[in-house]
Formats: sequence, C-alpha cells, structure tokens
Amino acid sequence: MTVKSTSMQFIPLEIPEVVRIQPVVISDARGFFLESFHREQFRAAGLPTEFVQDNHSGSRGGSLRGLHYQIRRAQGKLVRLVVGEVYDVAVDLRRSSPTFGRAVGAHLAADRKDQLWIPPGFAHGFYVLSEWAEVTYKATNYYAPQWERSLLWNDPALGIAWPLLDGQRPILSEKDRNGLPLDSAEVYD
Repeated sequence: MTVKSTSMQFIPLEIPEVVRIQPVVISDARGFFLESFHREQFRAAGLPTEFVQDNHSGSRGGSLRGLHYQIRRAQGKLVRLVVGEVYDVAVDLRRSSPTFGRAVGAHLAADRKDQLWIPPGFAHGFYVLSEWAEVTYKATNYYAPQWERSLLWNDPALGIAWPLLDGQRPILSEKDRNGLPLDSAEVYD
C-alpha cells in the first residue's frame, strides 16, 4: 500500500518490505529543494528512523557493486543517487520469509531524486547505467568487514535481469567476481 505524506510518497515494490521513496521536489529559478529524510514520516510509513553511518560511492558506467550483505550486524540501507543512474537490486535472504531468494530491482536516477529502502536481511547491489554515478546511503548498522558476504551477482537462481550496457560483462571487484550462489551462501533465519 502506497503511503503519501506532505513531503514524500512511500511505494512498496514487488517485495513489499523494499520501498521506493519519492520526494516532493520544490523547484524555482534558483534550483530545487526536497526533504530526503523526515523522521515522523518515515515512522508513519513503518520505516526505520535511526541510522548510524552514511556512505558515498562513485562508480563509472558499467560497474556492478554487489550483491553485498552482512551475515551478522545486518544493515538496512536507505539508498539515494546524487549523480547519474543505476539499476538497484535487493535480494531477500531471510529463510523464514515467503519471498526468500527473490530479487527485486528498481531504476534510481539523480534527476528523479527517488530513494530506495532496503531492509536488514537483504543482499544489495547496483549496476551503473550512466557514464558516472554517485550513490549515497544511510545504514542502520555499522560496517563490519568480518561479517560481510557477497552473493554471486549473476546466479541463475536469482533471475536478475541486469540491464547490462551493450550486453557487456560488468566491471567487478575481485570480491564480487567470487560471490557465492544462493544455494552455497550463508543466509538469515
């Protein structure tokens, strides 16, 4: 169910715990203004209101980051594009969930100023569709490298239809090239 507030709209995706947040943008000759976070409106939409870490990454076109998660100290992430465009993906890794093993994707673009809420218990990744993209995200838990895991980005079991530029393989880190398929990955209860 979509929740509207005075400054943003909360739109659940096919996996309803993953939510697109569309702000109300006020524009004039000077530029624009928007609220990217409003504690009471997030609370009313059933989303977290406490974040402990902000992250910012820059990536060139064709790069794929993910699918990352922390098996302990799981992180919820509020993802926002400040430059460019990406295809953002969340994979449900909660074994007890009716959507376990399913992926959901959304195009995010800086010019639309939308955000995506990805709850704890999900792997997260994105593929850069523009020449350059800068992604910021708020996290509900601190980065803990000893608990970080990578799910294989192209595991057929996930059925992710990555919109690869010109059908070319993405630019990957070694960690992401060595991600595990779902059937071998550590998951949440």
